[in-house]
Amino acid sequence: MVPWLRDLLDEPLPRVTRAKDLVRRADPLLFPIWAALWTIASARSFYGYMLKQTGGEWSAPLDDVFIHFDYARATALGHPFEWTVGNGYSSGNTSLTYPFALAFGWLAGFQGRDLMVFAAVLAMTCVFGTLLATRRIFVEDESDDAGRLGSYLLPPVLLAIGALDWSLWSGMEVAFFLATWAIALVLYRRLEDAGRLQAGAPAARTTRRAWALGAAGALMVTTRPEAAATLAVFGLAAAEVVLRRHGAKKAAWVLVAAGLPGAVCLALQSIANKALTGEWSANGAIVKLALNNPFMPGSEKLDDWLFNARYAVLRNLDYHFAHIEGEHLSELVPTSWSPKNPLVYLARTAWFAGVVPFALGTLPLLFRRTRRIAIVLWAQMILWVLIVAFNGQVRWQNERYVMPAVAWLLVAVALGVVGVFRKYDEAANARPSRPNAAIAVLVGALLVQIVGVLTRPVGEPPSFRVSWLLALLGGAVFYAALFVRPARGALVALSLLFAYDHQIPKMRDQRWFFGRASRNIRDQHLTLGKYLAELKPNRVLVGDAGAILYESDRPGLDIIGLGGYHGMPFARAGVHGLPATVELLERMPPRERPEVLAIFPTWWGSLPLWFGGEVLRRFPVEGNVICGGYEHVVYRADWHLLNTGDRIRRMPAGDAEVRMEVDVSDLVSEHAAGYAFDKPGNGWTDMRVLPDPANPMSDLFDGGRRIASGRSERFTLRGTERGRPGHLVMRSAPEADAKVRVKVGGVDVGVIALTRTGGWVEPAVALPASATEPGAVVELANEGPADFVDFHVWITQ
Repeated sequence: MVPWLRDLLDEPLPRVTRAKDLVRRADPLLFPIWAALWTIASARSFYGYMLKQTGGEWSAPLDDVFIHFDYARATALGHPFEWTVGNGYSSGNTSLTYPFALAFGWLAGFQGRDLMVFAAVLAMTCVFGTLLATRRIFVEDESDDAGRLGSYLLPPVLLAIGALDWSLWSGMEVAFFLATWAIALVLYRRLEDAGRLQAGAPAARTTRRAWALGAAGALMVTTRPEAAATLAVFGLAAAEVVLRRHGAKKAAWVLVAAGLPGAVCLALQSIANKALTGEWSANGAIVKLALNNPFMPGSEKLDDWLFNARYAVLRNLDYHFAHIEGEHLSELVPTSWSPKNPLVYLARTAWFAGVVPFALGTLPLLFRRTRRIAIVLWAQMILWVLIVAFNGQVRWQNERYVMPAVAWLLVAVALGVVGVFRKYDEAANARPSRPNAAIAVLVGALLVQIVGVLTRPVGEPPSFRVSWLLALLGGAVFYAALFVRPARGALVALSLLFAYDHQIPKMRDQRWFFGRASRNIRDQHLTLGKYLAELKPNRVLVGDAGAILYESDRPGLDIIGLGGYHGMPFARAGVHGLPATVELLERMPPRERPEVLAIFPTWWGSLPLWFGGEVLRRFPVEGNVICGGYEHVVYRADWHLLNTGDRIRRMPAGDAEVRMEVDVSDLVSEHAAGYAFDKPGNGWTDMRVLPDPANPMSDLFDGGRRIASGRSERFTLRGTERGRPGHLVMRSAPEADAKVRVKVGGVDVGVIALTRTGGWVEPAVALPASATEPGAVVELANEGPADFVDFHVWITQ
């Protein structure tokens, strides 16, 4: 070769090498700056619009944010795990760690509404840390320049979906949880690296890193208990590596070390709940999970779970990921393609923008280099959605419960886009980067089916409508499009830009929603709380344990049950219905009962009619997008009806005293009596206010349960005197004729014939001496023809 030509060809190489070295040296500073800029810009856009809507006041887009603030303030004041100081232990905050993090802000001086400022700073710190930690799955080693450069795509992609950003900056624990996940991700990768050491290498490093992952997992599951499955994926993936290198025994120890700390934390939480509240489950799980509904049959619970799971997926695909002008994507899809308006057709096919993030998120599964971490991410996504689908609240609050899975999908998107442009699957042996044919065809077929779901006719339930033969053909086309690197690069780049273009108006909508929701909470809940702070009632009854109590700084009683009150089962009562909740109010000392009610009257039926006296003030909200009702009303509480139904009105002849009482629908009384009713479709709670049989000029209140025809209820005799006859007295208010058969220990002892009446009745059935044995089971079976409501039962002797 001509010497000058060789010199010309050789000349650029040192320059390229120097440029690479410069980039590598600058990268440790450049990427944090890049991540920080995206984090600050995203947060500023949301908080700026909030402050614009509220006139410069800090608020939050969800009332539930202030539940965290309530627990954080109590923690800072030396009362951890209390909703309000003086109410005792509460399991109502499912996230155990987040209030402790917020408590540092309170102690640092971020008090009152300024705690939201600290929550914003904490969220930005967590998102920034998540970006730094997650980057590690992009860059394999110091020589991986492609991964290093491609990782700069992570911040804009992770913060590209408006609904996710909404949740990250909302003040809820989503950003904090993702930071705990990112810590676990880093430790998982380190554990895998140690597990890949050759057999015979020192095992102490693997053990230490497994325990470190376990500690991070404990932090993760105490931040969100749903993360138990997320941690299990990390543990199983790491154990699989150790199994191949070091055998089953070492892999088993890795599983134990990775999972035991989190399992112990969850077990200790359950034990504390049982000891202090009488319930193994947290209040949030009791209130929100259909599994705890005593009236729903198993088939309805399954249907509810399936509906929630489908909703969680489709709400993102056809709404959050796609900007549409209508109620459903299928409204936008033309019935036929016209060559005269192809651009209009493409503009209207918003389903493509909805499918794109999902499709790009599958790309790491196709390539050998990223497949392993992609499987981890997808397993965590799927399990997360399946678990949160048990929560009936998954459909509310801008789908915040699903957002961790959306974040993991976006991480997979960035990873997949970077992988598409890589030249080699394995840099060491220069193996070309090509998609796996079988996986690509299957993924492509699934994408075709998803398109069919999103474009289904309006009103048709979601289902896979496309034949699998056609779907597999589409999968083959998908594989062919990705086989050639330049072609797949162009296709992926265009798809990414198209999806981003659809997110521009969607992001604008989410910012507006964030600001308007924050203004709604300020205008109604915080303004009401400020009013109560001036009124200074001894205790406030609320139907939503959040901003009202935080702003007022007054003791409260949450009748939904999240707040908790001295171990009384208000959460369980909330599931059984308002009558069960009111029955618990009867157990509170009169001086402890709330002086005012601050509730949405449309939520609570007869509660404000019977127990709300004077209307003190109304708090409407204009342009409501987030509050539970147009008008929050403050009533002066009137509890004079409580406990009016405690006493038996007429003692049966020959009996001297009440030996046992079952106050039906009072969960404490029911538990003491071993009370149970046939489930499901039976036992619904009811309550009445009717003239007192002993004094018609006074009212008598009582709550009870509706026993359907052909169903029964039962309890266990306690406190009776063996061998002495007595009576069973039942209070009811018959709406129609019914016949109730009474059995003791399986033996028929009599029938109560109920006839429709306009008031309370207390019929009695004689119990022979043989039927008063303590421990015997008493059964009241409704033989119809109509339902009856059992309000109270007494055993007298």
